[in-house]
Amino acid sequence: MKLRLDQLEATIQKLVEDQLTGILPGLKLEDRVIQRLATAVRENIIQQKDERAIAPNIYTLIVATETSPMWKEQSTIEALKNIITAASKDVGLKFTTQPSINITTDDTFSAEEVKVVASHKLVPLGETQGTHTTLPAEESEESENIPENAFLIVEGVRVHALNESVVNIGRRLENQLVIDDPRVSRNHAQLRAIKGRFVLFDLNSTGGTFVNGQRTSQTVLYPGDIISLAGVALIFGQDNPPPRPDLLDTGPLESEAGTSERPTATLDQNTVDLKPDKPIDDDTER
Repeated sequence: MKLRLDQLEATIQKLVEDQLTGILPGLKLEDRVIQRLATAVRENIIQQKDERAIAPNIYTLIVATETSPMWKEQSTIEALKNIITAASKDVGLKFTTQPSINITTDDTFSAEEVKVVASHKLVPLGETQGTHTTLPAEESEESENIPENAFLIVEGVRVHALNESVVNIGRRLENQLVIDDPRVSRNHAQLRAIKGRFVLFDLNSTGGTFVNGQRTSQTVLYPGDIISLAGVALIFGQDNPPPRPDLLDTGPLESEAGTSERPTATLDQNTVDLKPDKPIDDDTER
């Protein structure tokens, strides 16, 4: 089936008018929602070698705190799924799994503001435990090529822009991203911009660092990845991320175990439940 991406926005517009406008009364969101959904789909398409075009299937909508109850209604979630599915298939796109929707909030957003982050959920070929991903030699040096428009959604309530080449995360006030939670170590993790991508490093934390439910000491991040710092959840996002040629490129770089597949966890509506393998000891000096 030939792709008709030039019709995507018009198709989404019709579906939004039919299915979403009546569910969100009083909000003049149509134009913003239509444009952002269309952009999120179009800029995250993966072209397969068999010429199939795969649409993204994980969508995170960032909305104003005051309007979030309406967005989190089951009827709204289902309408968004239907719109994305129907519009994508209508223009010739395929899905590897049914789309999932997550709604999170930003206290700085106005009532009519909305942001959409799209990514792909991978179906792993096998489970890998204790993965330690390592960067090739040519990517081992830090670069000032900071990924554009990257951010972290912290515990679903605030957005932290990633505009520095090194971002330290932990309880210490000296960190660029301070997370005041007893589960988080004083110096828990670090983000480093390397060759235009952010790489997450665990700094020997007590509670551990997890990406999509899998414990890691070092891994490359992609939009939609869910990070857990000993149970404190963050979502890595990026507006207009660079295109990826195929699904294999969405996994981490080659690991010591010789596998590059990793699962991508999805958020069930607006909840996150990523826990470390074992209870966390009380360590006030970590």
